[in-house]
Amino acid sequence: MSRVGVLLLNLGGPEQLKDVRPFLYNLFADPEILRLPFAWMQKPFAGFISTMRARTSRDNYRQIGGGSPLRRITEAQAHALQDSLQVKGCDAQVYIGMRYWHPFTEEALDRIKRDRIEELVILPLYPQFSISTSGSSIRLLEQIWAEDPELQKIKYTVISSWHDRPGYVQVMADFLRKELDQFGEPDQTTVFFSAHGVPLSYVTESGDPYQQEIETSTQLIMEALKRPNPHILAYQSRVGPMEWLRPYTTNVIAHLGQQGVKDLVVVPISFISEHIETLQEIDMEYRHLALESGIQHFRRMPAVNTHPDFIDTLSNMVLEYLDQPFLDFSQVFRPQKKIKLYPQERWEWGMTTTAERWNGRLAMIGFIALLVELISGYGPLHLAGLL
Repeated sequence: MSRVGVLLLNLGGPEQLKDVRPFLYNLFADPEILRLPFAWMQKPFAGFISTMRARTSRDNYRQIGGGSPLRRITEAQAHALQDSLQVKGCDAQVYIGMRYWHPFTEEALDRIKRDRIEELVILPLYPQFSISTSGSSIRLLEQIWAEDPELQKIKYTVISSWHDRPGYVQVMADFLRKELDQFGEPDQTTVFFSAHGVPLSYVTESGDPYQQEIETSTQLIMEALKRPNPHILAYQSRVGPMEWLRPYTTNVIAHLGQQGVKDLVVVPISFISEHIETLQEIDMEYRHLALESGIQHFRRMPAVNTHPDFIDTLSNMVLEYLDQPFLDFSQVFRPQKKIKLYPQERWEWGMTTTAERWNGRLAMIGFIALLVELISGYGPLHLAGLL
């Protein structure tokens, strides 16, 4: 029998306050997050910004207990998934690969090679696929795979999206139903789906399926809920001065308060684990905004974490993918055109539309604004609650 492994992919987060600055350095040193005009500037700039931003970011993490719970929760999910698979007759070893903090993806791959895994299921812990989350982690894996003959001996398959998985949809509906029942008028309470945003250009220019998958998940959850509640979808954690998916969560909360909505339950539709964006951004910042806007009762549906029904869904997915023809990296979604990251994929000088937008004073103003915002923590580049 083949040695089977499952690799769970996630973002990662600082576990202690002393981890915040190096975590931010890893984040900003990644050109997928922030691309500078010259490659040699990336690491020095990451060091400068991470040092300047560490104090504010540490304050945010201090508010939720002094660090991110993401590793602890992800490890608990891995253990629960491994147990569930063993109960179902699959003696698989489950690994964790984080993008920006320990255990890094590279660390997980070293363990996989050491354990001589022969068949591997790669499972991003993002229900909805985006080129900036699942796509980024999978691209990193693809690069490492191409350079490592030992990894190339492993038969692997990729589960890139599971946004419409019946088990996932049902457990989300069950969690939502329990939260609604805490209100005086459960069927009249407004359901607010808040998803992590992405730049609009990812969807309109690069064909990112993220928005469509978020909308599909929202619709399926409401259908599974089988209640007449009014509901709305918005996007949080906008990054950069460009247009992101609308409407924005902050704008919608304020608008709902102005419309006279008194009861609101927030569903973190794109998050399956508690972390800074649920515990601090939603529970603290958005709660404060809601109460200020006139909403009287504000609740947030907890993340599914290690709920048995959720873990059962993950284990069923793994078993199904092991029984199907394996999907390699080339079959994962690819952008229809080059992604325009912020500031942009590459800087051009000369009489072109892109160059004119960034040349001269505009480029300097934009870069200074970026510096001020990254240092102060205020402005449109309020990076996903991580800053």
